[in-house]
Amino acid sequence: MAKFDLTSRMGQYLDRHLVFPLLEFLSAKQIYDENELLQGKLDILSKTNMVDYAIDIRKQLYPLQEVPESLKNRRAQVVAQLHELQNEVSTILKLMSNDEVMKTMETMKDSKTLLNYLTKDYDFKIELMDGMYRLAKYRYECGNYSVSTSYLYFYMLVMPSTDKNFLNVLWGKLASEILVQNWDTALEDLNKLREFIDGNTFSSALQLLQQRTWLIHWSLFVYFNHVKGRDLIIDMFLYRPHYLNAIQTMCPHILRYLATAVIINRARRSALKDLVKVIQQESYTYRDPITEFLEHLYVNFDFDGARSKLHECQTVLYNDFFLIACLDEFVENARLMIFETFCRIHQCISIGMLADKLNMNPEEAECWIVNLIRNARLDAKIDSKLGHVVMGTQPLSPYQQLIEKIDSLSVRSEALQALIERKLKARSQDNRWGAQEF
Repeated sequence: MAKFDLTSRMGQYLDRHLVFPLLEFLSAKQIYDENELLQGKLDILSKTNMVDYAIDIRKQLYPLQEVPESLKNRRAQVVAQLHELQNEVSTILKLMSNDEVMKTMETMKDSKTLLNYLTKDYDFKIELMDGMYRLAKYRYECGNYSVSTSYLYFYMLVMPSTDKNFLNVLWGKLASEILVQNWDTALEDLNKLREFIDGNTFSSALQLLQQRTWLIHWSLFVYFNHVKGRDLIIDMFLYRPHYLNAIQTMCPHILRYLATAVIINRARRSALKDLVKVIQQESYTYRDPITEFLEHLYVNFDFDGARSKLHECQTVLYNDFFLIACLDEFVENARLMIFETFCRIHQCISIGMLADKLNMNPEEAECWIVNLIRNARLDAKIDSKLGHVVMGTQPLSPYQQLIEKIDSLSVRSEALQALIERKLKARSQDNRWGAQEF
């Protein structure tokens, strides 16, 4: 199974704190040697302030050794530094504890008005916000993610988007919300970060590409946990050209997650054709059982190959941190796709042969097909005596074709409109400010 594991690739584009859930998952799956995973955690923890966690991991790894004095001293240093940072911004922390002030701040959408309000009524000093940023980051490094989210939220309310730390604050807020599993807020933060990245000028095209690549990887936590994720991941990864380009250029392994999202989303079958084109284009750089399943089924019409890949897909999903929750739904929809594709080619089908292609026994296959017919998903009848499924005529609905085209075009039009608006905004700023650089 290790050959299909993407953790080492994914880790290159994740914050070290986001890697911990993946390592915990691998530990439970016993894919790798436990001591190697513990050593990996310890190496990562050495670059954070989570000293207690590091001590626990070290005790598991070296049960017969005493905890080094350097680690104990490090803990005392972390606590002392934390108190020092808190004292620097004590006036802001006092403000944050005032519910009335926070409610008033949330009603003020303009940061300049908000600053005037805080400065006039509460002797607020904007110079303290640098200390607030450092405290939020320090809290995050200590593993206090929920506290860090509140500090970063305050920072985003007060400071304008032109602030030097604003991009880092957006990243930190998203990571913190992911780690406390607050998926609704994490989705909002993900969208804010994407808009900021797409709407700002970076020093080079490579830096912009890197920002989008990181965002693609971080978004997996949100999309595979949020109720709307299976639609949003398709819109972002497949129909936003800049992000599709980032996937093809930097991280084609993300096609595993895009392909899974399309397979489990029956409402977005129209995306299959576009997805298969991308998979074919990138097949020389990345392949795995999930992408190969779609190739076998929709490019080669190789049903035996699709069946064998479906069996491998189950193993891949079961051992993938992001996809394990989709396993049953994936298998159900993959079987349905095999069945529908097979039915387009054949009018009379043997249940026994169909069961073989679906990795089911004949009784299970017959019950499964009965349920499909009962739910009005297809026009078919079962001849139990002969053990056949007889397909009815299935003319393509022009109305349905039109709806699918409109759905696809609306997403592309939205992306095009956003691109035009950004270019017009950039042009107006150039006209106003000349050649000034920000």
